[in-house]
Formats: sequence, C-alpha cells, structure tokens
Amino acid sequence: MSVSRHSGGIIIFATLLIALLLTVFPMPEWARPLRPQWYTLALIYWVMALPQRVGVLSGWLLGLIVDVLTGTLLGQHALSLALIAFLTHQTHLRMRLVPLWQQSLSVLGLLLLEKLFSFWVMGAVAAPTPPLAYWTPPLVGMFLWPWIYIVLRDLRRRFQVS
Repeated sequence: MSVSRHSGGIIIFATLLIALLLTVFPMPEWARPLRPQWYTLALIYWVMALPQRVGVLSGWLLGLIVDVLTGTLLGQHALSLALIAFLTHQTHLRMRLVPLWQQSLSVLGLLLLEKLFSFWVMGAVAAPTPPLAYWTPPLVGMFLWPWIYIVLRDLRRRFQVS
C-alpha cells in the first residue's frame, strides 16, 4: 500500500494516538505500576526514525496532551517530553547504529530521565512521594523496546513513511 509523503503523517499521528490510548486504558490495580510509558516510547522511535518530521515541538505537544489526559500539572509532561525529544534528536545517529539491546539501554536512560523530571516536579509542588513501584515503568519499557521498535519500523516501511 502506497502512502504519499504528506499522508505519512497520518501513520505517525495514529501510532502516537494509540500510545495515548494505551496510557489511559483501564488496567487492574496490580498491573498499573507495570504500565510502560507508551507515549514516550513512540516519541523516541519517531524522533529517532524521522528527526526531520518529529522533534521537540512534537514532544511538547504530546506532553501537553498527556498532561490533560492524566490530570497532571499542566506542562509537567510537556517539558519532560520536549527534553526527551531533544536528547533523542541529538543522539539519533548513534542510537540507530547500535544493536537493539544497546538501544534498549539508551531508551532506559531516557525513560528514567523522564520519570526523574516528573519526580522533581512533584517535589517542587509538594506532592506526596510516590512508592518505589513508580520506577518500574522504565524497566518495562526497556524490555518492550525491541518489539516496539520492530513493529513501528515495519509500519513505517509498509506505508513508506519518510
């Protein structure tokens, strides 16, 4: 199936929308600490794959949407996702050259940085300290990264998104 260069944005938008839906999808109480940062993983992939189309502004807009959907402080995720998009953009050439298991370690660092930034914001507004399970989503995201990368790469190739 052929998709023109301009309509390839629909695929990017659709994958980010699916990531947002997975973020707010109801889960059992025991599984909530294991929910990966879907929106961050999708953003990292698209910034790494198409840095000329998805960047800091995309991260900031996605973060604002996450803030609204999750009811967090407006700008909390916007600033952290803009930072993640910037760092991914700066390192995308190196990240694309390494094997997936090494990419997973880089993604772990980015996911931890996002969580650390959110933790800092919660401390700045005197929110209660989250439990230790707060730090498990980056680990889950690291283990999911190879599959997310492969699925999104195949979508990008199938629909010729460039």
